[in-house]
Amino acid sequence: MKIALFIPCYIDQFYPQVGIATLQLLEKLGCNVSFPLKQTCCGQPMANSGFSSLNKGCDVNFVENFSGFDYIVAPSGSCVLHVKEHLKDDSHTEEAKKIRNTTYELTEFLTDILKVETINVSFPYKVGLHNSCHGQRGLGLSSMSERMLPEFSKPEQLLNMVKGIQLSKPKRNDECCGFGGTFCIFEEAMSVKMGKDRIKEHNVNDVEYITGVDTSCLMHLEGILKRQGSKIKTIHIAEILNSSL
Repeated sequence: MKIALFIPCYIDQFYPQVGIATLQLLEKLGCNVSFPLKQTCCGQPMANSGFSSLNKGCDVNFVENFSGFDYIVAPSGSCVLHVKEHLKDDSHTEEAKKIRNTTYELTEFLTDILKVETINVSFPYKVGLHNSCHGQRGLGLSSMSERMLPEFSKPEQLLNMVKGIQLSKPKRNDECCGFGGTFCIFEEAMSVKMGKDRIKEHNVNDVEYITGVDTSCLMHLEGILKRQGSKIKTIHIAEILNSSL
C-alpha cells in the first residue's frame, strides 16, 4: 500500500509537528509513506473566496505530485474535502478522478481503510473534542444533530482507544468555531464571538486540551485562548494518537 502524505500550507508553515506526528503514526501502523516534495496549496483559500477559476495551477500541480499512489492522506478535513469536491485537470481527467476518490482525512483513513481497533498510546489529560464543519458535514466524520440518524464519531472512536484520556464534548458539539477560512478575516467580530462560545463550553468541562481534526480550527481557538490568558492548550488529534507529548 503506497501512501502519499498531503500536508496543508498552514500545517507546513505554523504546525510542522502535526505533519511529523501524522507521518510517524502512519508508519507505526505499517504504512509505506511518501512525501511529494513539490506539493503546494490545494487551492482551497481561492475557492472559498470565490476565485476558484484561479485554481488551475494548484490543480495541475496536485495531480502531478499525487499521481500513482494508492491513497493520499492528510491531517485536515477541510483541505481533503476541497480536493474531493473540486480537483480537476483537463489533461489528466482519469488521474484527477482517481485522486479525488482516494484522498482521505487522517481519522477516516484509520477507521475506514486501515480499520484500526487498538492504539497503544497514553494521554492522561482532560480533553475536549471539537467537531470541524468540513469534516463533520462534508466528509461525514461524525453524526449531525440536524439529521435523525444513529450517533457516531470517527475521531471519538479513535480517541476512546487512548489510555488515560478523559474525553468530553461541548454541549453544542456540532456548532462551528467561527474560523471558516477567510470568513474570520471578513467577519472578524462574528468569528471571534463564535470561537468564544465554543471555548466557554469547553471551560465548563474543565478541559486541559482541545483537540480536533483541523489545525485551522484549532489555530483559531488557540488565538482566542491566548488572548484570554487561558491555560487550555490545543492539540491536533494526530499528536494524541502518536503520543508525541
